[in-house]
Amino acid sequence: MNLLEVQDIQTFYGNIQALKGVSLTVEEGEIVTLIGGNGAGKTTTLNTISGITPARSGNVLLNGEDITRLRANEIVKRGVVQSPEGRKIFTRLTVRENLEMGAFARSDSAGIERDMAFVFERFPRLKERLKQFGGTLSGGEQQMLAIGRAMMSRPRILLLDEPSMGLAPLLVQEIFDVITYLNSEAKTTILLVEQNALMALGIANRGYVLQSGYVTHADDAETLRNDEKIIEAYLGG
Repeated sequence: MNLLEVQDIQTFYGNIQALKGVSLTVEEGEIVTLIGGNGAGKTTTLNTISGITPARSGNVLLNGEDITRLRANEIVKRGVVQSPEGRKIFTRLTVRENLEMGAFARSDSAGIERDMAFVFERFPRLKERLKQFGGTLSGGEQQMLAIGRAMMSRPRILLLDEPSMGLAPLLVQEIFDVITYLNSEAKTTILLVEQNALMALGIANRGYVLQSGYVTHADDAETLRNDEKIIEAYLGG
């Protein structure tokens, strides 16, 4: 069953059209990845789904409910949670305070503490830096914090935007291991935008290729990994 369905969305920045009829689906339990060059519309797609940059036309459905016109905070309450490009943590708040901000819409204190313990289990370095200000963390630690903050919202679907950007190769592998764990063990459905298309297709079930605001290819991840045109354009072939 489709947990998320995006139907022919068209999104503008002023008079500039960024998305030109993007459609995609994400089934419950899947990892689906969006790949494409800079300016293709990947981040705009996530921002449209999460209500940050609303669509001018088209629809976004969550488990059949139309959430297209809802405010971003209402979309979060329904379980669509984004970990944004560039992390965007609160640099003047501590690690713990950042994680608590992820749970701003919740009132179940015991559940919040359990989920914080889960975050620390996956990211023990965050526990070591519990009282440290977010702005003093390394890039990799900030990315861990951004993902941890998103998980504190208990997402039904997690939107991850460029989680490996600017990280050393060992940290990239660690982040991808966490994404796989969240999907397989925490049963989190994931829509992933990632510059490292080869690694993204290596963990995804399916993928979409965006170019200039259009979906140009859509297939299972293995097929996309072996498509000569995709290899040449996005996989370094």
